[in-house]
Amino acid sequence: MLTKTSAAPLRRPKPRWPGFDRFRLTGWAFASPGLLALAIVLGFPVLYAVALAFSSFTLMRPALAPFIGIDNFSAVLSDGAFWVAAWLTIKYSVITVAGEFVVGLGIALMLNRTVRTRPIYFALLTIPMAMSPVCVALIWRMLLQPNLGIVNHLLETWGLPRLDWLGDPTMAFWTMAFIDIWQQMSFVVLILAAGLAALPREPYEAAEMDGARRWQQFWFITLPMLRPVAAIAVVIQLINELRTYDLPYVLTRGGPGTATEVLSFFAYRRAFLGLSVNEGSAAALVLLLIVLVMTVLFFAMLERRRG
Repeated sequence: MLTKTSAAPLRRPKPRWPGFDRFRLTGWAFASPGLLALAIVLGFPVLYAVALAFSSFTLMRPALAPFIGIDNFSAVLSDGAFWVAAWLTIKYSVITVAGEFVVGLGIALMLNRTVRTRPIYFALLTIPMAMSPVCVALIWRMLLQPNLGIVNHLLETWGLPRLDWLGDPTMAFWTMAFIDIWQQMSFVVLILAAGLAALPREPYEAAEMDGARRWQQFWFITLPMLRPVAAIAVVIQLINELRTYDLPYVLTRGGPGTATEVLSFFAYRRAFLGLSVNEGSAAALVLLLIVLVMTVLFFAMLERRRG
């Protein structure tokens, strides 16, 4: 007669030395090649940028020594164009992220109620996201060309005047923001749609039994439960928008004047057009600090609301 025996649970061997764990050491051994590659790819440029920011390196004199301390940061922070670019970067990032979130949430809510044709819509939405920002900027630059662009041609056909979309200072800023929202909105839609699909149905059924309306279910059920997913989308897009460079460079080259000169383009102009790589690196590190501070503040605010 066969008897059923219970297998003894596997136990970790006790470490021979304090702080030594064979399983933990094995994990670090498998992760070390990737961590080493990541440290080389990301760590070396950052460290070299820090060295440049504290050095006297210029394109006319390509040598790190002598190191001059915080003189490069003082030169950058005392420049009025830096503060204009910093304010423009924050303004641009807030507008584009808010637009991407609002439009993306609306599209995600509509797609959440569509079942049969949802894969087709998702496939169409990924087209702008899959395109390079340089290609997107070049396409829109041709479409918005003042004399030969199809957009102004359609305006004339409808009896409206031509517009200088990228030549007017105010209009150039909003045009660039619209193009950015058009491209990056797809990423927000995909994340929010995945979050909506994962929400449980029980709270909605209970709310319908209590007589809650659609907007009440959205405001008191959907938004609170979608907050973690929405926070991830907002933080990722905020980081992307704060360091945006492709669209201003291709569309307007920071112009007209400095109407679209964000901090990343200011650092480029200072480093390569002004031949001061050290001051450009200092501006780039200030931008990195702004990105880190805004990210930490956003997560701190999110944790406080959750608490």
